[in-house]
Amino acid sequence: MRIILFALASIITLAAWSPEAAARTIPVKSTASRSVDAMVLTYPVSRTVEQTDVYTSSAQGEVTVSDPYRWLEADVREDKSVAEWVRAQQMVADAYLDNLPGRQMIADRLAELWNYERFSLPTVRETYDGVRYFFSRNDGLQDQSVYMVQDGLEGEARMLIDPNAWTQDGVSALAGAVPSPDGTQVAYLIQEDGSDWRTIRVLDVATGQTLGDIIEWVKFSPLSWAKDGAGFFYSRYPAPEEGEIFTALNLNQAIYFHAIGTDQSEDRLIMADSDRPEFGWRGSVSDDGRYLIINSSTGTDGNGVHILDLQIEGAEPVEIFEGVTNNHGYVGNEDSTFLFLTDLEAPNGRVVAVDVADPTTRIDVIAEGASPISDADHVGGHLIVERMRDVASAVSVYTIDGAFVRDVDLPGLGVAGGFSGTPERSETFFSYQSFNMPATLYRYNVTSGATVEFRAPALNFNPEDFAVSRIFYDSTGGVQVPMFIVHHSDVTPNGRQPTLLYGYGGFSIAIRPTFDVRRLQWLEMGGVYALANIRGGAEYGRDWHDGGRLFNKQNVFDDFINAGEHLIELGWTSADNLAIEGRSNGGLLVGAVSNQRPDLFAAALPGVGVMDMLRFDQFTAGRFWVDDYGRPDDPAMFDVLYGYSPYHTIPAGDDYPATLITTADTDDRVVPGHSFKFAARLQSTETGTAPTLIRIESNAGHGAGTPVSKLIDETADKWAFIAYHTGLEFNE
Repeated sequence: MRIILFALASIITLAAWSPEAAARTIPVKSTASRSVDAMVLTYPVSRTVEQTDVYTSSAQGEVTVSDPYRWLEADVREDKSVAEWVRAQQMVADAYLDNLPGRQMIADRLAELWNYERFSLPTVRETYDGVRYFFSRNDGLQDQSVYMVQDGLEGEARMLIDPNAWTQDGVSALAGAVPSPDGTQVAYLIQEDGSDWRTIRVLDVATGQTLGDIIEWVKFSPLSWAKDGAGFFYSRYPAPEEGEIFTALNLNQAIYFHAIGTDQSEDRLIMADSDRPEFGWRGSVSDDGRYLIINSSTGTDGNGVHILDLQIEGAEPVEIFEGVTNNHGYVGNEDSTFLFLTDLEAPNGRVVAVDVADPTTRIDVIAEGASPISDADHVGGHLIVERMRDVASAVSVYTIDGAFVRDVDLPGLGVAGGFSGTPERSETFFSYQSFNMPATLYRYNVTSGATVEFRAPALNFNPEDFAVSRIFYDSTGGVQVPMFIVHHSDVTPNGRQPTLLYGYGGFSIAIRPTFDVRRLQWLEMGGVYALANIRGGAEYGRDWHDGGRLFNKQNVFDDFINAGEHLIELGWTSADNLAIEGRSNGGLLVGAVSNQRPDLFAAALPGVGVMDMLRFDQFTAGRFWVDDYGRPDDPAMFDVLYGYSPYHTIPAGDDYPATLITTADTDDRVVPGHSFKFAARLQSTETGTAPTLIRIESNAGHGAGTPVSKLIDETADKWAFIAYHTGLEFNE
């Protein structure tokens, strides 16, 4: 083996796409403490437009804000000038990334590590002659997982759906599949190019033939079969105007019932509210098939609940939880008594019983505790309750009346998930994974407590080679924030270990200690990985979420900055060796903290980020995010949003971190215009000699459904980039 020091051996000049003078040409030098050959980066020209908007500030009155790159908000598929800009930026990024030392070696090793068999948890259906198991399988490097069926535990699995055959480049994905109650049909959702839009088709399990049913314009929707299998409930939006498929606001969602064998135009409308187009509606059939549980929401936090009796013709939905302030999830029911997991008057969650005849009376079945409840399931006449204890999983079994039965034994410090099933069957399945161990599947008997390993991955690495620890550090307001630190057992603190710090901090989403093969490759190279469980997530219940949203959003950035400083204080790394990464809301996080503390980080990876905090609510699902961010047209929230918006707060200076922005041209969750505008403004600002690049994936979206081959290429680019700019040495 020989040690490779990351350095470029030649000078690289990158041509601009426009005949005009380049916006900025810089010599690029590594931010790490070592000598490297100089490079020359010539950024593409990003033209500017005369665009200003007037906002109202509670502190300053009217404020005029310039938006010179507004033109980059246009859909790349519809606007020629944006498409040309994208091509030019990708040429610059490709020329730089392809020449980074070790890039191909990283890609090759990623492919080796990724090449292991993976299964999803099975969905169980009782048929007329036995039990049928439905699941997904990937043989290792398949771009998309294949959907399978197996009759009985000892039966031979056979393929039902292979999305790899749909397109040559693997960009069509199976976005979900739901078997009918008797296991004879499967309704499945197709995703194209990573978009959030879904098309529903139906498959006959016995013949493997796809039926004629086609359901379009489905987004953010469950799919729930009627008990008799005659059809299913789903939610859809009106068809968008031509040219606005990937940008138009999502309004007027409605629940429909589709009868198998009929045209979508005949689908029966179940719930909508044209007077309140901002409301979304989603329906799920109860375990006994009699009721439809209807959830309503206007954003990402809080939902109302109605229950519709499907056996009474003309019945009106009964409101169980009003408003959209708290969160409520259906757990199960016995006749007209329903169990819900709710954070109403319980920030850490509780399970309550509610009778449809008296919805205002709620009786505690599982009371709120010190650890937040993340999920609850009604299986085999019992309740399985999942909690987070300092972010890791703890699972307990109770009777249907709430009496404690036992804890479920878990292998260690990691994450358990699954536990779905039916009230009649004692069988359920769960997965367990951790930073250094891929998901192993277990079969669990809720009556006896017996746990049996069901499927375990064949590993091509040794989990014992990697060390996982959990620490706590102080942040703003005296809050203790947990952070996981993962590294190869041979790596020890020396004050300069290349370290990647990851965070999210939003939307009540807990970032758990789960396995990611991409991260494993960074650890093998000798890098350190740290996950900061900052406020804004759900790690400690609703209070943790509230502590990092709206007027408290700066706490999120402070928590992340303090995590980086604590890693330095512990002796792991330094500002010259510290990289940061986040995606989506985490991309916003990385952009904001790079602006606030550019001196603290050597490299930054903001992925599919929300970068323009004054216009995020103007596109697709952005309007839902006001629950976390607030409204830009609210004078008080304008001051907060404008104060940290990455696009608007880029500082001029000589110490900005090397930045690789990543996005995709069909991202209709966080539209790529956010990243385009941020990249254009960052490239035009004097920020020193560290490079600013934007990597734009084609025919891809926010992340779901991305082919494995694309994920390997993107990860190789990111790891090579941060390795070079944090001074990582590794064995070839």
